[in-house]
Amino acid sequence: MYATEFLDLPPLASAGGTVVLPGSKSISNRVLLLAAMSAGTTAVHDLLDSDDTRVMLVALEKLGCRIRREGAVLHLTGLGGKLQDTAGAAVALFLGNAGTAMRPLAAALAVIGGQFELSGVPRMHERPIGDLVDALKALGCDIGYLGQEGFPPLRIGTPRLKLDDPIPVRGDVSSQFLTALLMALPLVATKDIVIEVKGELISKPYIEITLNMLARFGVAVRREGWRRFTIPEGSQLRSPGIMHVEADASSASYFVALGAVAAESQPLRIEGLGRASIQGDIRFLDAAEAMGAQVKSGPNWIEVRRGAWPLKALDIDCNHIPDAAMTLAMMALYAEGPTRLTNIGSWRVKETDRIAAMACELRKLGAKVEEGPDFICIEAPAGAGAWKAGRIHTYDDHRVAMCFSLAAFNPAALPVRIEDPKCVAKTFPDYFETLFSAAQPVVGRVPVICVDGPTASGKGTLASQLAERLGYHYLDSGALYRVTALAARRAGLELGPSQEQAIAAVAAKLPVRFQGERVELGGEDISETIRTEAAGMDASAVSALPAVREALMDLQRGFKTLPGLVADGRDMGTVVFPTATLKVYLTATAAQRAERRHKQLISKGISANITSLRADLEARDLRDTTRAVAPLTPAQDALLLDNSLLTIDASISQVFQWWDDRQPFKPASLQAT
Repeated sequence: MYATEFLDLPPLASAGGTVVLPGSKSISNRVLLLAAMSAGTTAVHDLLDSDDTRVMLVALEKLGCRIRREGAVLHLTGLGGKLQDTAGAAVALFLGNAGTAMRPLAAALAVIGGQFELSGVPRMHERPIGDLVDALKALGCDIGYLGQEGFPPLRIGTPRLKLDDPIPVRGDVSSQFLTALLMALPLVATKDIVIEVKGELISKPYIEITLNMLARFGVAVRREGWRRFTIPEGSQLRSPGIMHVEADASSASYFVALGAVAAESQPLRIEGLGRASIQGDIRFLDAAEAMGAQVKSGPNWIEVRRGAWPLKALDIDCNHIPDAAMTLAMMALYAEGPTRLTNIGSWRVKETDRIAAMACELRKLGAKVEEGPDFICIEAPAGAGAWKAGRIHTYDDHRVAMCFSLAAFNPAALPVRIEDPKCVAKTFPDYFETLFSAAQPVVGRVPVICVDGPTASGKGTLASQLAERLGYHYLDSGALYRVTALAARRAGLELGPSQEQAIAAVAAKLPVRFQGERVELGGEDISETIRTEAAGMDASAVSALPAVREALMDLQRGFKTLPGLVADGRDMGTVVFPTATLKVYLTATAAQRAERRHKQLISKGISANITSLRADLEARDLRDTTRAVAPLTPAQDALLLDNSLLTIDASISQVFQWWDDRQPFKPASLQAT
C-alpha cells in the first residue's frame, strides 16, 4: 500500500492481463456482524482486509467475540445475541469512517442494550444518522447523541422495547439505516416485527445483499415490495458454519472501466466474481456495455475489452449502482457528448460530498461539469489539447482516489497526481499495485531519478528515502555489484579478469531484490554482509569488468517499472538511464566522507582509522574516475549537489524540490475549484 503524501501516475497507454480483486466491503462487514451476533463459530473465507473491516473486528473483540486466523480464513465465535455485562463505565468503540460498521452495530447494540459509546473520525461525525436513531427510539431503545444532534458520536443504554407497532424508517437518505434494522431486529424477534419504509428507498441492491446474508444466517425476512419488511416471530441468527465473501463489485468497476478504455490488444480479466453476483453494483456491467465496452463473464470471472471508441455518452438513473456510478463519471472523460448521472443524492452523505468532490476534480482535468442536488453531468475535454495535468485532492475518500487513477489514460499523455493515496486502504489497500500489474505506460514515460556520486557521498540514503517519499521503486546499483561479488565468491570464483565470463554468467541470473534499504539474495537478507569495507572493494573489482557490467545492464533497466524508479550508483545518469527525467550528482569532500564513514563504523562497534578511511576513499575515487569503462563523472545534464555541509534531510528536500519543479502540476492553491 502507498503511504506517501501523493502518488504521481505517469501517462498510461494500455491494459491487459488478469487481476484478482479483494472481498466485498458490503458483504464483509455484514458477515462479521451477523457472525458476531450468532451462536457458534463461523469460518469466513476471503474476508476483505481493509480499514473498515479492521475497525469492525477490533470492536467485535472488545464486545467479547473470539477471533482466530488460520491462513486466509478468519474464525469468529459469536455471542449468541448476548453481550458481556457492561455495568459500570461505557464500552467505547471507535469505528473510523466505516458506515457499514457504525450503523448496523449501533442498531444491534441498541436493541440488545448495555452501556456503549460509538465514535469515529471527524468525517463520520458529519454523516447523518438521525433517521436511524429516530427509528430506534420509536422502538424503545435508549440511544442519543454525544455531540451534534443527528450525527455520531452516539451513546447507548438499556432499552424498553415496544415491538407491537410498525417501525418507520426513512429510505431516501441511506439504505444503511434499513440494513441496520434488518440485521438487529432478529435478536429480539419475540413476535413479528414490521419495518415500514418512508419515502423512496435508495440503493435497493444493498438491501438485496442484506436479505441474502440474513437468509444465509437463518432469517427469512418477508417483504412487500420495497415498503414493508417483516422479521418473523422466533427468528434467530444461526451460523452457517462457513461463509465465502465474493469479490467487491464496486472495486471491479474500476477494472471494467480500465478494460473499456485501454484493453485493445488483449482483454482484461477480472477474477473473483461473475455476472451472477449478489451485489447490486454488478449491474455496472450493463452501463459499461451501454457505453461501448465488450464484456464476457463466467461463474467467477469477467473479461472486458475496448469496443466502441470513443465511448458512448449516457443519461442514466444510478439509484441501483450508487458507488459504482462514480466510475461512470470517469468513463465520461472518454465519451463523445455529455454523460448525465441522476438519482445520486446519496453521494452527498458518503465519505465526502461526492457530487461536489467529483465535480471539482473533474474540472481540474479540463472537463465541463454541471452538478445539482442529485445529479452530475460531465462532458470530456474538447480534444487532447484541452486536457490538463490534474492534482487530485481525494478528500480521504477511497473511491475518489481509485476513480481518478483512470485519468492517467488521457489522450494528451499527461500525468495525474493522486493526493493521499493511502485512503484506498478503506476497501482496497493494494489498489495501485493491482492497477500497475495490469497497465502499460506510454513508451518512455516511466519516470526515473538518477543519483550518482562517489563512495560515501550519502547517495544511497538519499535515493532510498526519496524513493520512499515518492512511492517509487529503488535500485542501489552499488549494492548490485556487491551482491554480484558475493555471489561470485560463494560460487568459488576469483574476482578478476581471468574469470570475467563466469562472473558475468552469475550476474545475469542474480536473484536480487531491494526492499527499501534491505537487500535480499535468493530470499536471504544480505544487507549487512554486503556493507562491509571488504565488500565495497570487491564491488569495485567486479564493476571494472566489461562483461559483468553488460550482464547487469538489462537487470538494472528492469527495475524501471510503474510508477517510477530512483536509482543510485556511479553511472546511472551517464550509461544506464541516459534519458532519466532528473539526474543528480551528489558529492562531498573526501575529508567529510571519511568522517561520516568513520562515525558509521564506530556506531556499529567496528574499529576504524579516519586517516586510512580517507586514503581508501581517495584511492577508490581515483580508480572509479579513471577506469576505462563508464568512469565516474557527472552526466552533462546532472544537477550538482555538494552535501559536505548539508544534513541528509536538507539534501532530500533539495532533490525533492528539483523533482517537483519539473512536474506539470500547478500548486494546489492555483488549481481550479
